Order: sequence, then C-alpha cells, then structure tokens
Amino acid sequence: MEKQWVLKSRGDEALIQKLALELSIDPVIANLLVQRNIKTYQEVEEFFNPDITKLHDPFLMKDMDKAIARIEKALESDEKILIYGDYDVDGTTAVAVAYSFFKERHSRIRYYIPDRYGEGYGISFKGIDYAANNNFTLVIALDCGIKAVEKIEYANSKGVDFIICDHHLPGDNIPTAVAVLDAKQPGCEYPFKELSGCGVGFKLIQAFCIRKNIPFEEIYRYLDLVAVSIASDIVPMTGENRIFAYHGMKKLNENPVIGLKAIKKVSGIETMEMNINDIVFKIGPRINAAGRIETGSKAVELLVSQSEEDAFRFAKDINECNENRKDLDQKIFSDAHEMINSNKSLINNKTTVLFNPDWHKGVVGIVASRLIDYYYRPTVILTKSNGLINGSARTVEGFDLYNAIDQCGHLLENYGGHKFAAGISMKPENLEKFTEMFEKIVSENITVEQLTPHIEIDDILNLSQIDPKFFRILQRFQPYGPGNMSPIFGTYNVCDSGTGKTVGKKNEHLKLDLMHDSCPGVIFPAIGFQLGKKAVEVAECRTFDVCFSIDKNDFMNKITLQLRLRDIRLKNYE
Repeated sequence: MEKQWVLKSRGDEALIQKLALELSIDPVIANLLVQRNIKTYQEVEEFFNPDITKLHDPFLMKDMDKAIARIEKALESDEKILIYGDYDVDGTTAVAVAYSFFKERHSRIRYYIPDRYGEGYGISFKGIDYAANNNFTLVIALDCGIKAVEKIEYANSKGVDFIICDHHLPGDNIPTAVAVLDAKQPGCEYPFKELSGCGVGFKLIQAFCIRKNIPFEEIYRYLDLVAVSIASDIVPMTGENRIFAYHGMKKLNENPVIGLKAIKKVSGIETMEMNINDIVFKIGPRINAAGRIETGSKAVELLVSQSEEDAFRFAKDINECNENRKDLDQKIFSDAHEMINSNKSLINNKTTVLFNPDWHKGVVGIVASRLIDYYYRPTVILTKSNGLINGSARTVEGFDLYNAIDQCGHLLENYGGHKFAAGISMKPENLEKFTEMFEKIVSENITVEQLTPHIEIDDILNLSQIDPKFFRILQRFQPYGPGNMSPIFGTYNVCDSGTGKTVGKKNEHLKLDLMHDSCPGVIFPAIGFQLGKKAVEVAECRTFDVCFSIDKNDFMNKITLQLRLRDIRLKNYE
C-alpha cells in the first residue's frame, strides 16, 4: 500500500536559530528539539541527560499511603503475600520486580500468573480461589485489576485483600480494594499519567523504600526490567518513562539481571549495544511467547532467576516457545489473508473482523497488527476459548480503538485496553451483532486520512549534513518511543550508484548505495526492509526521493553509518 508523506511543520525559526547558535548544532537538530517542545538550554540538558533524582514522589499517587500501610501490616504480621500479574511482558516484568524486591524482605511470598487460556486476562476467580485456599491474605496485583469490580468483591468475601497497581483506563466504578494505584483514576493527582504497569509496580517499591529509609540503589538494579516493560508495552517515551528507559537501557547494556542476560545470549545479541528496537523485536517477543504458547510463569521464573545456569535453560525454553509462536503466527496470517481476499464485502469494509475457532489465542494480537500493515484499518482477530469468543483488536494511527470497542460494550462479556490495542470476549451468539456494530461505529467516525497510511517526516535533510557530529548528537535523542520517535528525514533527488540489489531469503529487502548532488563522490549505504519490490523501478529511475532514519551498522566488528529507508518515492520521466 502506497504511503502518504507528511512533512511536519517546522518550529519557530527564530527559536531554532537561537538554539543552533547557543549549542553549536545543525539547525535540523535544533528543529527536532523545538518540535519536542524543548526550547531552552536547560531543557536541552534535562532532555539529553535524564536525571533519576527527578522522579516524582510516589506518595503523590492516590492510595499509595494505604498500599504501603497494608504491606507494612502484612510484613509485621508475617502474612502470606501473593504477587499477581498479567502474562504479557509488562505484567511478568512487573511481577519479577515486586517479587524480587519483597522476597529479600519476606519469606512467605509467592507469585501467580493467570493462564491465558484457562483464566484469561487480569484478575480471575480461579486466582482468587488459589489465594484463599492457600491462606494468602494479601494480593498485590500488577498491570491489571482496574476494572475487576466484581472480582474484588468476591475476594473481599473470601477475606483476601488486594492492592491494585494498574495503568489502564478505569471503568465507571473503581474496585473496592484496600488500595488502587492507577494515575488514570479520578481524583489521582499524580503528575505523570502514562506509566507502564511495571512502572506503577516500581513506584510502589520506591514508596516502600522511602518509608523504610532504604537507599534508592537497592531498586536501581530493577530498572532494566522497567525499561523492557516500557519498550514492549509501547507507552509514551516522555516524562518519567524517558528517565526510567534511559537508565534502564544503561543497566541492560552494562549489567542486566541474570534472566535478561540469558535472553540476550539466546537471541545472539549478548555483546551488542542494545536500543529500544532491540527490546521490541528481540527481547519482548521472547518473554511474551512464554504466555502465548505455554504459561507466563515461565517468563517470571526466568526473570527472577539467581543462577546463570538455570536462567540459560529457562531462556532456551522460552526461545523455543518463540519459534513455535512464529510458525503459528505465519499460519494464521495466511488464513486471515485468504479470508479477506475471498470475500468482497470484507475487502470493501472499513474494518477487519475475522473469527476462526481453531486459531491459537496467544498470537491473534500479533496477526491483527500484521494485517493492519496490509489493509490499514481497525482490525479484530477472534478465536474460541472456554465457550467464549476471545480475541485482540488493533487500530490505525489517530483512531481511538478503545472508544469504538466501548460503544460495543453491551455485546461483550469483558474488554480492556487503550486507544491503540484492546482485548475482548463475547458469547458466540453476539459475534455477528458485534461485527456489524463495530463496522458501523468505525465507518461513521474514521476519516479518509486515518485510513491512509502515512509517514511523518521531521525535516528535509541534505546528505551532506550527515557527519559524525550530527549522528552523535542525534544519538542523544534516544531512547525512542511514542512522543519521541526516531527522527525521519526526507531527501529529494538521490540516485543509486549502480550497485543496488535485493537481499533477504525472499529478496524482500533492498540494499542501495545512495549519492546526492550536495556531496559529489560520497556514497551513503542504505537498507530498505520490505522494499525489495521497488528494486526494478529504482534501477530504471534516474533520481528518486527517500525518507529514512539514520542508524549504525555493525558488521564484522566494523561500525558504519547507514540510512534505514522507510519509503522510496519514484519519479516518472517522459
């Protein structure tokens, strides 16, 4: 599908020139800063050097004092504590952080990850029964629980207290737990609203440390796990998340927890300097695969491991789960692709809603995301589990998926998520009604622009401007993520040196050596993933336009700059 190029508005020119002069930087770099609302020397310093001491006071979060008081009571009374979390990366890292921290201070503590297939997302009745039957009187729930109103009432009737640590949007009613930590709930004045679930768990142990005069260094060692959660859950890379991710990435590269070190080893990236993308594409999927294919408890077992030998064994098991996940993903994607192309009404819809009772529940979210790359419209992929139809929904940029799902809420048994992704379940008899209503709501509210894939280009750049200093400063914009995406530049009228070729198992990628009139004789290596289909046209075109980000290419211990092509716009000549 052809993408529309959208050039971002430049910031205030006078301010750009002032920053460029003060900092001795290229005006393009200054523009990137102004676009991010960074306008003074002091703000630049804070952006480039995130200060761990600038984390907010955790007691600003509503109910934090109640949560800490209840934990203190449990420790003093030698109660059994259960750390409960979701089965995805955010949930399992959150459980690993909280469990590892409190395990050093309390022996009567265990963790619990619900089974994706037997229990589903979030707090479950089965999990509550497990706590009650095994005499756990306090459960700390992480990355879930904000909408578990009925289940918390059930837990209360069983004598099981809950502390909820969540970051998802609440419903109309807040559960009657001992404490509810969620910056998005009404009445919470915590300054930063976009923490990951693991981030909320970290704020809990930070608060405990403040109350007990425990040095911050005791919990700094968990920041690599927090960084993994932030990258994998795709929360905004701003505010506290940027601070967490900046320091967490340093920890991940220099001295990761044993479990993450083992994942790096099985992923073949043990000696490589990692960035956020490496978490998203290499570490996160492996942790997720445990819960998708077998059980999320395997991921926690790995992440809390104290033995390198054990951790490596667990990591190999998880890596095998990931390979199985890839096979399932490819099979379901092919099935879905065929279903759409064989049905004219589906092709012309504004949404994709597909159901197959035999699809593996653990990978439907991945398939939904991949289908958006092809058809670019809100997508729901469904399968059957425990008598209900369950699945995952994903959306296109700019369209609020959660709002659309919420309007279909009366047809659903359960749903949760945010603007970009959601999980749902329904009775089989409601499938047709849901499909029709979801299509109707989306059709009435989505715009033509939202249904057209586009690439936002930060600025126009001559290749002659790319030098080691430019790249060195650009590197300081990391870590990247929503709210601070990797800058994309546009350059017009480039040409290939004549060495262009397709690479990859299926010749799906395009490798070029680009040249530009602004720097005669200088060649810029470029790689365009999934752009191999444009190889012939590029070869026939005298000049063409490219948009790209700038990366390091580490090949055989030789590091060079490389343009990572995001798209190519070909020119037609008579």
